[in-house]
Amino acid sequence: MNILQVSARLKALARWVKQSVQKNLNSIFVVLGFFLFWEAVVWIFQIPPFILPAPSTALSHLLFPRADANYRWSYHISSTVLAIGLSFIATSTVGILIAIALAWSKRLKEIVLPAFVFINSLPIIAIAPIILLWMGYGVFTNMVIAFLVGFFPVVINTITGLEAVEEDLLDLVRYLNASKLQVFLKIRIPNALPYIFSGLKICSTMSIVGAIVGEFIASDRGLGYIIINAQYSMNTPPIFSSLILISLAGALLFTLVSLLERILMPWTALEAEP
Repeated sequence: MNILQVSARLKALARWVKQSVQKNLNSIFVVLGFFLFWEAVVWIFQIPPFILPAPSTALSHLLFPRADANYRWSYHISSTVLAIGLSFIATSTVGILIAIALAWSKRLKEIVLPAFVFINSLPIIAIAPIILLWMGYGVFTNMVIAFLVGFFPVVINTITGLEAVEEDLLDLVRYLNASKLQVFLKIRIPNALPYIFSGLKICSTMSIVGAIVGEFIASDRGLGYIIINAQYSMNTPPIFSSLILISLAGALLFTLVSLLERILMPWTALEAEP
C-alpha cells in the first residue's frame, strides 16, 4: 500500500467520522436533554440525594473528593477499564477462533455447541460465586465472568457468517480444486465479517456487563465495587457517578468496534451512502 492509498483511506475515515457525528447529533441532543430534564426534576421537586441525586451532584462526587466517601476514582476507573478491555479482547479472539473450529468440523460443532448453549443458559449471577471460590479475587476472575457473559453471541454470529455462503460459489471453487483452507481464507472468513462485527458489537456491551458483575462479586476494586460499597452506606451519588461512567464506557467501546468495522470493511460506508 503506497502513500496515496494510505492518504485516501485516512481521508475516507475522517469523512466517515464527520458523517457519523452529524448523523448522531440528534442522539447527543437527546442525551443532553435527558440530563437537563433529570436535573430540573430533582431541583423542582426537591428530591433528596439519597433517593435520586441530580446529575450535577453525581458528577461533583466524581470530580471533587468527599470526606464521607473519598473514593480513589482514578484507581477504580483504571481497574474497570482494564477488566473491560482485556475481557473484550479475550472474548472476541477466543470466540472467533472457537467459531472457526466449529465451522471447520461439523462433528465438533455437533458435540460442542449444545454444551455452549447449556453454559450460556446458566444465570451468571448464580455461577459467579463458584468461579470466585475456584479462582479467588482479581482481574482474571472478572475476565472469566465477562467471557462467560459475552462469548456466545460472538460464536453464534461468526458461525452463521462462515456458513452463510452461496452453494453456487462453493461449487465453483471446488471445481477449481480449492483446498478447504483456501475456501475459509478467501471466501468464508471475508463473507463472515459483517456477522463477526455484529457479534462484536453485542460483545462490547456484554463484556461491560460481565466485568461489572464480576466486580460486584469478586473484586475489591472497580466501579462495580464502588456501587456495592456505596449501597451499603446508602450513599447514592457515587452509585450514579459509576453508572454514568459505565454507560460512557459502553458507548465508547461500541464506537471503537464500529470504527474498526469501517477500517476493515470500507465498502459498507459506500453501501450506506444515498
